[in-house]
Amino acid sequence: MLQVAVVEDDPKSRSLIKEMIVQYAKENEKNIKIIEFSDGSEIVEQYKPQYDIIFLDIEMPCLNGMKAAEKIREKDKNVVLVFITNMAQYAIKGYEVDALDFILKPINYYTFSVRFARALERVKSKKGKEVCLTLAEGIKRIDSRQIYYIEIQNRMLHYYTKEGEFVVRGTLKQAEEELGQWHFVRCNHWYLVNLRYVSEIKKNIVVVAGIELEISRRNKTAFLAAVTDYMGENI
Repeated sequence: MLQVAVVEDDPKSRSLIKEMIVQYAKENEKNIKIIEFSDGSEIVEQYKPQYDIIFLDIEMPCLNGMKAAEKIREKDKNVVLVFITNMAQYAIKGYEVDALDFILKPINYYTFSVRFARALERVKSKKGKEVCLTLAEGIKRIDSRQIYYIEIQNRMLHYYTKEGEFVVRGTLKQAEEELGQWHFVRCNHWYLVNLRYVSEIKKNIVVVAGIELEISRRNKTAFLAAVTDYMGENI
């Protein structure tokens, strides 16, 4: 279940946003729990990471949305923040708290649904995917965010992860189809790289979790484009 917070001091606006979330959930078969707050001070009080998305009005009487976002970011680096405002000039300042988007008032459902879909995609990429590995000694479940990269050797897939190396039978194409949505991209014929661990690119080499891997001529253009897109999404 997704947890979405709506922080808005105006009851009518808060109710409208809630109605739009409910409508989106019905249309897209999503299970969403909505938690409402009437001021930024309410959500930051005893805040703990639990929400997937927070819609924040900027202009509120006690603690405005920008200040609330700053306090939230001190405790939660992953929650997706979307500001709601009638003043577009706040957009630049939003980058300081890693806001994903802005919705300008008055809100219409089409604009809201587009922004909400984008926020859900960000949540999905941040959460990762559970990967089930069938090993000789049994089953291993691992979060895709824990995987640095995958290598193919003699029809065996080597998963290099935070927990160590795991080897299973399979093809790199299968792994790519399973993990492509979670920012895993080929740098050459033998390696599938998790872009979250790319720290450096130099000529035809990519550094992934401290390991240097070759970028093939065939994959270079697509790989560099994927890295650029990923960095742009996660600034």
